[in-house]
Amino acid sequence: MTASRWLAEYAWLPEHAEPTPDVLIETADGRISAVTPLTAGRAGVTAGVEVYADAVRLPGLTLPGLANAHSHAFHRALRGRTQGGRGDFWSWRDQMYAVATRLDPDSYLALARAAYAEMALAGITCVGEFHYLHHGPDGAPYADPNAMGEALVEAAAQAGVRITVLDTCYLTAGVDGRPLTGPQRRFGDGDAVRWGERAAAFTPAGGHARVGAAVHSVRAVPAEQLSTVARWARERDVPLHVHLSEQPAENDACRALHGCTPTRLLAEHGVLGPATTAVHATHLTSGDLGLLGEHRSGVCLCPTTERDLADGIGPARRMADAGMPLSLGSDSHAVVDLFEEARAVELDERLRTRRRGHFAAVELMTAATADGHAALGWTDAGRIAVGARADLVTVRLDSARTAGVPPVGVFFAAGAADVTHVLVDGRPVVRDGRHLTVDVPAELSRAVAEVTP
Repeated sequence: MTASRWLAEYAWLPEHAEPTPDVLIETADGRISAVTPLTAGRAGVTAGVEVYADAVRLPGLTLPGLANAHSHAFHRALRGRTQGGRGDFWSWRDQMYAVATRLDPDSYLALARAAYAEMALAGITCVGEFHYLHHGPDGAPYADPNAMGEALVEAAAQAGVRITVLDTCYLTAGVDGRPLTGPQRRFGDGDAVRWGERAAAFTPAGGHARVGAAVHSVRAVPAEQLSTVARWARERDVPLHVHLSEQPAENDACRALHGCTPTRLLAEHGVLGPATTAVHATHLTSGDLGLLGEHRSGVCLCPTTERDLADGIGPARRMADAGMPLSLGSDSHAVVDLFEEARAVELDERLRTRRRGHFAAVELMTAATADGHAALGWTDAGRIAVGARADLVTVRLDSARTAGVPPVGVFFAAGAADVTHVLVDGRPVVRDGRHLTVDVPAELSRAVAEVTP
């Protein structure tokens, strides 16, 4: 049995509104085996911290591992390349397709490994990869039809993080059922039955990886095939994610063809439920909010991408009040920083309502940790508690950004660069702000150069 002891200056424990000072965390075989807040007055206590010669000190605030619930790894190659001139989501999408045409399993492995290692540096211990780049450039399957998904699984292993591959059904180019053309041909399996057959054959090895399901959107899966994807996920008891109401144009097209909003269409075909996470959900009606809450579906917000693409601001507080667990994602990776994503949930609400004080710090922390892991099917992660996975993320409190900030204020002040130590399943992945196995800047530079025009 492998065991370790970690002495956190502050740790954010479950059901505590604020971090707790001086906490001894013990781990064994990838799990947390003991959590002991130390108190003044005990024998051997000096300045409130008992001296444990074999414990690794973690100066700063130690959090549960962060969960990035929505990622498109290959979008990392677009960072800083789509900012020239005017445009919207649809013009950005054309540039994204240009990168998609250039990837193969080897180049995807290199890019995803570097992207996931960047996430580890930011304190992310688990990623949900919304994976639809399945086949070769002409749409023909590789010899291994899941070669691209296997590359993602291997990339996560080499970066030291866990992954849920959300295998995505993507069949049509619009709500009207137009066929996939050009770069989109790589995404399609023909129909939902064939998608399910390929996805069922995707059984990655290693305890760090799981497979879930995704409906790309109501644009990409015909209404009559939505239930096939939903049934596939339910039968396997795996997470089901879906892009929902990211753009008003999607809503308008759905109403024109089906006479209802995308949310109601998903509800009518059995897609919504407690295991379902709607991604973005930016342009919801009051009826949509009621449906999502009624079905206890979650919502993954991706604020840095939503503002980068000029998508809009979703009603986050109304979602939470309706009973939807909120999680966070970096999506297109214009920014990889879940502290920024978390505080943007509050700050965007302030912009939308012109009022302050919508989310307490502990709510933002929970979205970035426990609820994010739960959305990806890892319900035993995201808490510093006995029996939970030994994922620990330490944030310094003495940087130019965090000096003088109380520990409870970290989600409103810190950034990814303030992460110093990261454990994933009890294994050190980041120490003193450096990834232990990946030269992240060098690998990102090489990988991006290989796949960008």
